[in-house]
Amino acid sequence: MDIQEILGKCDHTQLSVTATWEDIRSLIDDGIKYHTASVCIPPCYVAEAKGYAGDKIAICTVIGFPNGYNTKEVKVFETAEAVKCGADEIDMVINIGDLKAKRYEKIAEEIGAIKQACGGKILKVIIETCLLTEEEKIKMCEIVTAANADFIKTSTGFSKAGATFEDVALFKKHVGKNVKIKAAGGIGSIADAEKFVSLGADRLGTSRIVKIVKEEGLL
Repeated sequence: MDIQEILGKCDHTQLSVTATWEDIRSLIDDGIKYHTASVCIPPCYVAEAKGYAGDKIAICTVIGFPNGYNTKEVKVFETAEAVKCGADEIDMVINIGDLKAKRYEKIAEEIGAIKQACGGKILKVIIETCLLTEEEKIKMCEIVTAANADFIKTSTGFSKAGATFEDVALFKKHVGKNVKIKAAGGIGSIADAEKFVSLGADRLGTSRIVKIVKEEGLL
């Protein structure tokens, strides 16, 4: 697979709690230079990032991150604020406790409310696969599909594990045709990236692919 094709599927990510504006600006510069799908950054930097990048690259941010247990109303407010500040894409975390308790309607209502708050912007739903059973993963494929979210996403990258090939293959089997797949967390090589894409991932949440490209002079 062509390296530029892989880069074009990457949400170039910096979500460290110690990230400074200088770190975010550098991330944006690299995202623009290497034509990544977006840069994924903390909500507090969205307005500044949009002002800096303009329309040169999509700005993605996270909602209810990383634990997902904020109230629906807080997540909706976060989303509306992020969109107002210039976010082009929203990656939200579900309430995993609600999933464990089989409160499926509540999860669906939350995703629907956040989707509405997106105002037409892309919504990705993070389900944190490393904490779920196979049955729960399949159920979330059904809920995300029914809620008309744009993507289902494996992981925050802040829990005990990230994306696996098996989970992406499972998603591909069970999501509806209207839902795309984002693999995130622990994607550490070009080979990994290619494998995830071959299994059905449309986006890759990672900071490492651009770093590899830079270090190895691949472009």
